[in-house]
Amino acid sequence: MSRFLMIDVGAGTMDVLYYDTDADLQYKAVVRSPVRYLAEQAATLPGNLAITGCEMGGGPVSAVLKTRAQTAKVVISRPAAATIHHDPERVRAMGIEIVEPDEALAMQKKEGFGALTLADLDPERIAVIVAGFGVPFAFDVVGVCAQDHGVAPLGISHLDYRHNLFRAALENKPYPHTLLYRGDEVPETMNRLTALSRSAAQLPAEEVYVMDSGMAAILGASKDALCRNREKVMVLDIATSHTVGAALAGDELAGFFEYHTHAITRTRLEELLRELADGRLTHEEVLKEGGHGAFIRSAIGWDMAGVIIATGPKRKLLQGTRLPITFGAPLGDNMMTGNVGLLEAIRCRKGLDPLVYI
Repeated sequence: MSRFLMIDVGAGTMDVLYYDTDADLQYKAVVRSPVRYLAEQAATLPGNLAITGCEMGGGPVSAVLKTRAQTAKVVISRPAAATIHHDPERVRAMGIEIVEPDEALAMQKKEGFGALTLADLDPERIAVIVAGFGVPFAFDVVGVCAQDHGVAPLGISHLDYRHNLFRAALENKPYPHTLLYRGDEVPETMNRLTALSRSAAQLPAEEVYVMDSGMAAILGASKDALCRNREKVMVLDIATSHTVGAALAGDELAGFFEYHTHAITRTRLEELLRELADGRLTHEEVLKEGGHGAFIRSAIGWDMAGVIIATGPKRKLLQGTRLPITFGAPLGDNMMTGNVGLLEAIRCRKGLDPLVYI
């Protein structure tokens, strides 16, 4: 087993890593994210729209469809409508009609309708990227990560729900790779990862794994060369849409927090890191100020952190910080942080020989 294809589906970019462990070869690509790619495609389609597909990251796509519905007919299949909102009535309130998949597919063939298919992972696009690597389009393992809030029951905050999913998994097995799932074992409530696993199953691979991108980033950042042989480390991944920070004691996750990147400042990040290390951060505090939440198992101690590694495409937010933060590059590339975490999680899951991510 040697041919690994890792795909990190983000809000700004999609990062792809091909790693042949036997030949010790690696190839990388950073391309426009699926949500931005499809939003641009939707914006160029004139007139009415008929949409099929599955749940994916929303943001720009949802915005384009909501705007189009004000001047044209927009019809979307029930599975794809979850991209806009998990509550169908909220989608209908935007003027978007929800139909069954077969009906949406039939409408795509009607005159006057532009056709759009929603998915975080397009096998044809992946094939083109891999062709650029000059390697065979066949893999032993495919791993994909993206952020999934899960489908919260009525009346429960989706942020609280996501936090509780993580807490339930991590309390007994406090390792980031605990949030890795084989394609056929994704919890039903995690719609986006379920959809991703189905799309990834169309790729020529013997095994498929999916993972939350926040946990993948935490694990990937902790594999930076500067973290080697250090018992206690802190990592910070400032991505396009979300920011996660974590404290680790050995391989164990001592705690983490998560925010929307646009809602955080350098000053607050500096405070959060100290509070996290000292075990003073609470989930309720983070939620109250608009963050996603926090999970604290133990305090590693601010003065005991051997290194603080920052990764992510928006890490320039830290410019001017007085904290001893080092910009990391697991596998020699800041943009491969999530993919390194994916690969390491799969390695742990399968009990494979250790990899050095330099």
